[in-house]
Amino acid sequence: MALVVQKYGGTSVADVQCIARVAERIARRHEEGNRLVVVVSAMSGVTDSLLRLARQVHPEPMGRELDFLLATGEQTTTALLAMALHAKKIRAAPLTGAQAGIVTDGSHTRARILNIGPKKIHRLLDEGAVVVVAGFQGQDLQGSITTLGRGGSDLTAIALAAVLKADRCEIYTDVEGVFTADPRMVPDATKLDEISYDEMLEMAASGSKVMQSRSVEFAKKFRVVFEVRSSFSDTPGTIVKAETKSMEDVVVRHQPRTEPSKAHHSGRSGSARSGR
Repeated sequence: MALVVQKYGGTSVADVQCIARVAERIARRHEEGNRLVVVVSAMSGVTDSLLRLARQVHPEPMGRELDFLLATGEQTTTALLAMALHAKKIRAAPLTGAQAGIVTDGSHTRARILNIGPKKIHRLLDEGAVVVVAGFQGQDLQGSITTLGRGGSDLTAIALAAVLKADRCEIYTDVEGVFTADPRMVPDATKLDEISYDEMLEMAASGSKVMQSRSVEFAKKFRVVFEVRSSFSDTPGTIVKAETKSMEDVVVRHQPRTEPSKAHHSGRSGSARSGR
């Protein structure tokens, strides 16, 4: 029985229909006998909407209150996905980042994970539940809600995969993997079957929005092998792992560096292609 950590980005849970499709995918994996921990992002556009609301109230909202507000985006998706699974007669246990045992420092809007206590997740898995975790968030040592910054849901999934010693970690997005270049700009770009942590980090440093470097660095440090794949098809994706000999001929063409968004959290958990 495999323990699988899955992460679904904002485009994968963009609306109720997308959430139902994700629930169906999870149900199939659950019925195959897998133990599942599912990390979700906020639905597409929700974080930007919350940021706009905050700035209508205060031009420069304080980090503690902003984290408190923005964390509700992921919590909404978590609750809706759990409901969708219940509708399929599958027991689902929704957890906030704090309930999942994620402890961070007190750096609001860009907190760093200090520790994860997985006892509650292990107990729920042993009871046969699919554990659905709100990504991008945790709790500091004073009990305040914190958020992890751009790419926070990816980081949540990879950190959980590391501490749970998961058999598989799957990062679901809106494209089928990592490409040699942005397929929207380079027609002959090809999907890579596998890529090294270092090459993924190079892509991030060159302005690519495949995944934020923090998530890849964490995966490299703890040797978490993960697969980037599409939630809209069953096509195998791209495996990200330590470098192997077969990777020496891989050529990744980077797009020019682009200016990052000025919004604190908009566009996180980016899609798996160069220059999303």
